Amino acid sequence: MPQTTITIETRGQGLYEFTDAAARFVRAHGTDEGLLTLFVRHTSCSLLIQENADPDVKRDLDGFFRRLVPPSSDPSMRWIVHTQEGPDDMPAHIKAALTQVSLGIPVAGGRLLTGTWQGIYLFEHRDRPHRREVVLHLGQ
Repeated sequence: MPQTTITIETRGQGLYEFTDAAARFVRAHGTDEGLLTLFVRHTSCSLLIQENADPDVKRDLDGFFRRLVPPSSDPSMRWIVHTQEGPDDMPAHIKAALTQVSLGIPVAGGRLLTGTWQGIYLFEHRDRPHRREVVLHLGQ
């Protein structure tokens, strides 16, 4: 059962597509059918499958989550206790809790069975750049 870890360099909050890296991993291991499992090894970012055709979708999703969970310095977030790592940290944990840290994608014919407009994204919830690790595991 092939497994690898990829690193995604982020530049701050936003969606970072890595569909091509996942597809290359599947092709490299020649599995005709199976399940690709992806898992992000961090608590302040998440994984999404989302439209990859119109960049406005990424912009709108990012804007929605920024409005839904503003920084802890925002007056509406006075109730937050965990503030030691900056005003974006606890909101990042909340956003990760609302989304997902793992994905399962079926594989057939040696390729991902994603839809025409679907892309695989790391959703960075912190303001500063990070090196995020995503584990890819291909099972039968």
